[in-house]
Amino acid sequence: MERKALAYEGKAKKLYETEDKSVFLVEYLDQATALNGAKKDAVKGKGQMNNQITALIFEKLADKSIPSHFIKKTSKNEQLIKRVEMIPLEIVVRNVAAGSFSKRLAIKEGTLLPFPITEFYYKEDRLDDPFINEDHVAFLQVATKEEVKKIKELALQVNQALQELFVSIDIRLIDFKIEVGRTETGTILLADEISPDTCRLWDIETNEHLDKDVYRRDLGDLIPVYEEVLQRLEEKGA
Repeated sequence: MERKALAYEGKAKKLYETEDKSVFLVEYLDQATALNGAKKDAVKGKGQMNNQITALIFEKLADKSIPSHFIKKTSKNEQLIKRVEMIPLEIVVRNVAAGSFSKRLAIKEGTLLPFPITEFYYKEDRLDDPFINEDHVAFLQVATKEEVKKIKELALQVNQALQELFVSIDIRLIDFKIEVGRTETGTILLADEISPDTCRLWDIETNEHLDKDVYRRDLGDLIPVYEEVLQRLEEKGA
């Protein structure tokens, strides 16, 4: 499908119009960002890693009847997606205490949580994507109560599927962030991406970080880590 006018440019990807008004072409960029864009670097090869990992994961989720905007991968760093109206929320599901959760509640990083905890963040760069609750969502009128219920159900369904997938390749899913969108008929779909940029992933045996914390915390080179995740997924035939 032919790339046409640039429709949107974010921190890590560009969206282009296509001849089909219901379809976008997404180009994943060789860009690493952290701290809401305060830390930013060009990282050669990162775009194709995230594109390929996201495509594999969305295909695996589709096998479990989890709906998403993903259509197909068209090149190493491009994919086609359904056009949806993005809901300005970041939905985080936590299985193990880490990152801001540990800091906010003084819980030791690595502590297993008794049940998955779902959090909402208002997606607004000017406000640094603040942590909000369901009443805030209603006040901001970004989603209805029924949509919030469906979003939480979808997030927990994704969590279960991802845990099963990652444990099969000896990776522990600590937490992850998803975004969602509405179709023209109001159906809620999983959108954006699922990759080591949006998940905390630890090796089951060593607790080695296999995610963007390697960049965020200056723990080493990002590309070998993402390559490791991709290789494990490909070997599993995900």
